[in-house]
Amino acid sequence: MTDATYTDTREYEAQFGDYVELLKPRVMRLVIFTAAVGLFAAPSAVHPVIAFASILCIAVGAGASGALNMWWDRDIDAIMKRTAGRPIPSGRIQPNEALAIGLTLSFLSVMMLGLFANLAAAGLLAFTIFFYAVVYSMWLKRATPQNIVIGGAAGAFPPMIGWVVATGSIGVEAVLMFLLILIWTPPHFWALALWRNEDYKAAKIPMLPVTHGTRVTRRHILAYTLVLIPIAIAPAFTQIGGSLYFGVSVVLNLIFLWGAVHLFRRNDEDTVVDDFRAEKRFFAFTILYLFLHFVTLLVVAALRAYDLHLGSFPVWF
Repeated sequence: MTDATYTDTREYEAQFGDYVELLKPRVMRLVIFTAAVGLFAAPSAVHPVIAFASILCIAVGAGASGALNMWWDRDIDAIMKRTAGRPIPSGRIQPNEALAIGLTLSFLSVMMLGLFANLAAAGLLAFTIFFYAVVYSMWLKRATPQNIVIGGAAGAFPPMIGWVVATGSIGVEAVLMFLLILIWTPPHFWALALWRNEDYKAAKIPMLPVTHGTRVTRRHILAYTLVLIPIAIAPAFTQIGGSLYFGVSVVLNLIFLWGAVHLFRRNDEDTVVDDFRAEKRFFAFTILYLFLHFVTLLVVAALRAYDLHLGSFPVWF
């Protein structure tokens, strides 16, 4: 990998928004939200100041991971249409800047989380950053079509980190939230890969549609959906779930299953006719699916807290 391509290509000095983009704010929002749900759903109360500071540290750690990922992937980002406008391939931020920002934020986020919360949470955050930047970005992404299957763990750790901030240990509920995101990730990204296949081919990234074709990819989406359904519903039978979560999850998973079956029945001729409309729709729904699961967990946690302090709501959620 060489930095020659990125030397003297900057058209103007980087603006604040360019540095924000370097931290992958869309990914950061998901990290903040799921980490907050893990923290507030935990059975141990956390002081609001500590909770806010901890979530901020987790967000900074996520941003650090994003910066390191963009630094490493700058060569393939320049090739893919979806990523060519990012700060480094477009020349707005130099690679060395991105690396320095990523390393500095990684150190600060882990150190401060250890001070604000506990060493277990800080250690888990450090491992998450390492896993995303090194294990996924530097190794798995370019080495195997199973990249997103294993690499999805990086995005699944935040609710577990939030739980550990509150409790100091990992419980079965934290594991289930982790598994929900982990198993959700492959069908989510494979749906994207189906209609971004040419981009991945050009960048020589071994995504499943590139290495095994669209038919196998559709089969894998359906298979992972079938595995996902019981995992997604399982929190209903723990202290963070209940009947409200169960009802919401069943509805969401039936829709998810219908979408996966629909994709399985499609072929390449169908995608030419409607320009991957079904794949794009399924991809959009997967985002809503995950969001609503965690929103429901947050609502249940709020209702339980309300009942605990004011005694109004029955604890059947």
